[in-house]
Amino acid sequence: MVLIGGTSNVGKSTVAHVVAEKLGFECLTTDGLARHPGRPWRTPEWEVPAHVAEHYGSLTVDELITSVLGHYDRLWPRIEELITTYAVEDDGRTGLVLEGSALWPVRVARLQVPRTAAVWLTTDDAVVSARVRAAGRYEAASDAERRLMDKFLARTERYQTLMIDALDRLDMDRIDAGGGRSVAELADLVLAAVDAQNAVGRSSFGR
Repeated sequence: MVLIGGTSNVGKSTVAHVVAEKLGFECLTTDGLARHPGRPWRTPEWEVPAHVAEHYGSLTVDELITSVLGHYDRLWPRIEELITTYAVEDDGRTGLVLEGSALWPVRVARLQVPRTAAVWLTTDDAVVSARVRAAGRYEAASDAERRLMDKFLARTERYQTLMIDALDRLDMDRIDAGGGRSVAELADLVLAAVDAQNAVGRSSFGR
């Protein structure tokens, strides 16, 4: 069982799929269990639902953080059950790579399960901002659309700050997903951290 956490748009999903392919594991996302209001920008294939626009437009950054952390609190029992099923039960199933922002460090640190490793991806706020603005075509967006993207980014940056504080306090493994590293390089770094762990999320990797 490999857990990959991190804030939105840090590259978790892409890296997780490569790690899963290298290991011959299944790959799932915590978003598939229950989704919090998603991205507040439109694409050619997708329009922003009214409730998502209202969520980001009406709440402060503090309220957005409270909302998303509350969502992850409610979701955790289902995540823990999934982790335990793959880590403990031996019924011939393949391994699992599970990625998602809902993998909050404090909760993962309390896991008492075998054959489980955890790594978080982090990066500079500027990297996440550039990705979101490119995806939402920020330069061509209306003022209202830009405000929603800006609010999403402010929440994402605050979330990462809180997450890094928790990781460093708990001495848990995190990898810088910036610096021009390729997806393949990041996947190899995740696997190196996994191999070095002697407890869920903890090793001497990179220290």
